[in-house]
Amino acid sequence: MTFYDFLVSEEDLSRQTHVRFQLPPTCRTRHNLANLPEAVRLPDSCRVAQEYERAVIFRLGRVKPGGARGPGLFFVVPCIDSYKKIDLRTLSFEVPPQELLSKDAVTVAVDAVVFFRISNATISVINIEDAARSTKLLAQTTLRNILGTKTLTEMLSDRDVISLQMQTTLDETTIPWGVKVERVEMKDVRLPHQLQRAMAAEAEATRDAMAKIIAAEGEQNASRALAEAADVISMAPCAIQLRYLQTLNSISSEKNNTIVFPFPMEMMSRFIRNQKKHVMKRISTLKYS
Repeated sequence: MTFYDFLVSEEDLSRQTHVRFQLPPTCRTRHNLANLPEAVRLPDSCRVAQEYERAVIFRLGRVKPGGARGPGLFFVVPCIDSYKKIDLRTLSFEVPPQELLSKDAVTVAVDAVVFFRISNATISVINIEDAARSTKLLAQTTLRNILGTKTLTEMLSDRDVISLQMQTTLDETTIPWGVKVERVEMKDVRLPHQLQRAMAAEAEATRDAMAKIIAAEGEQNASRALAEAADVISMAPCAIQLRYLQTLNSISSEKNNTIVFPFPMEMMSRFIRNQKKHVMKRISTLKYS
């Protein structure tokens, strides 16, 4: 079996109704294909599309009925048919960084990645000149339009929501082009250096304020606890002595050189009263002298 016998049989030739000549009887068998004229040899009419490709065939400038051909072997008539192969695999491109003004008047630079594929090869050839380039330009304008309605906080915290909104908007616009936008991801949100320093200072001041508030709340709670403890101790006169002994025990348990001498507070109060009387007597003596 020759190469021509493997590619085409007599039944295949009968289905190619677009051939505009009548084969002689001697050329209708599969063993006499080599006797065809040079202009209509089989290799000039056979084309192969890969598994991920589709071929849109034009006959005399009009799309051939039946849709795109492929994958596998398809036939064209030399000098009459022309075709264009379309890749159906998922493609990706990076959206260049777009400098824009957010809703809260902050200048940012945002870039993204778009993943898309050709869903209808015939429409992508007929309705638009360059589907990939048009999708890339549309992604740039869509990114600017959507992020212009968002605040800086929303850009930083709601990336998934913004990406989904961009994907939906792009997909609705590219359907007439035969393009399916599968995914949109925001890569980075760049801020000016001055704004970064200002935000860092603001965050530091906020943390300091929160630390002071927490410390003040702790002191307030401690004061309330001490007041409640004083009320409890005041109900039992011996409780202060027990608390005093407990404090001495906790201090003595530590390995230190501190020596604590208990001193009765009653003696101190009596001494203070006597000292006060002596001072008042001395003042009165100096006044009348």
